Amino acid sequence: MKTAFIAILGCPNVGKSSILNHLLGEKVAIVSPKPQTTRTRLMGVWTEGERQMVFTDTPGVHRPRTKLGEHMMQAVKSGMDGVDACLFVTEADGKEPRPEERDLLRELQLAGVPVILALNKMDLLLRKDSLARRILQFSQPYDFAAVVPCSAKTGAQMDELRAELQALFDQLPLDEGFFFPEDTLTDQPERVLAAELLREQLLRRMEQEIPHGTAVVIEKMREHPNKAGLLDIEATIFCERESHKGMIIGKQGAALKQIAAAARLEMERFFGCRVNLQCWVKVKENWRDREGLIRNFGLE
Repeated sequence: MKTAFIAILGCPNVGKSSILNHLLGEKVAIVSPKPQTTRTRLMGVWTEGERQMVFTDTPGVHRPRTKLGEHMMQAVKSGMDGVDACLFVTEADGKEPRPEERDLLRELQLAGVPVILALNKMDLLLRKDSLARRILQFSQPYDFAAVVPCSAKTGAQMDELRAELQALFDQLPLDEGFFFPEDTLTDQPERVLAAELLREQLLRRMEQEIPHGTAVVIEKMREHPNKAGLLDIEATIFCERESHKGMIIGKQGAALKQIAAAARLEMERFFGCRVNLQCWVKVKENWRDREGLIRNFGLE
């Protein structure tokens, strides 16, 4: 039995978390169409036979504009430390590799870490001949262990990606033993998972800027004292402006009710029990540039 640590890297909104969920066969990372959905490192564990692969999902590489953004980039760097291999994700369709992608791949080359290139979102390709050009753009300057066009959305060629990961695993010089118990799916505490499931609905349902200025904290999470199989969860949504608070709550609380209802269904599916979810909204101005609040929200 052996364990490999594999970092999942790439720019924002290329589908890193979707690929992780697909590989694990279970949703442990939230996904949305908005960039920078992932804010911190998250580990997902795939155990099969005598192989255990511990994937580290990292925030998308970008030029930070806030202190939170700086913490996100630090999470990327720490996610690369000590890994055995990397899964580099980019989109199958694109004109040129982004400067951030080139910089990151150069770092990986200098580190001598084997890298598999996943060209995600194959289902969005308008012209099939553009895929060959895209592969050439990346594989000419960089020596990848494998290149796999795929689609986490449709599942196309995800089996091929699994096979390449397993083949790479068998070539790595690894110590004996599993790092996590065989039934482990993620390293995230249940409170963090619940907070992320609620934030996911904010990302999906609110306007472009508002969800990036929100954070979710689970204040209480416990089994109901008098009702078996019922989980009581109390959550606070923090935003940066009073106007944002009004939009999150909505007229007569309608928007918040919809967000909470959708989050509750996701929590019930994940935790396997009924959930009583209560939500409040509070304002913390410019919290993304305030170190103390970033730490309090668990985003350092």
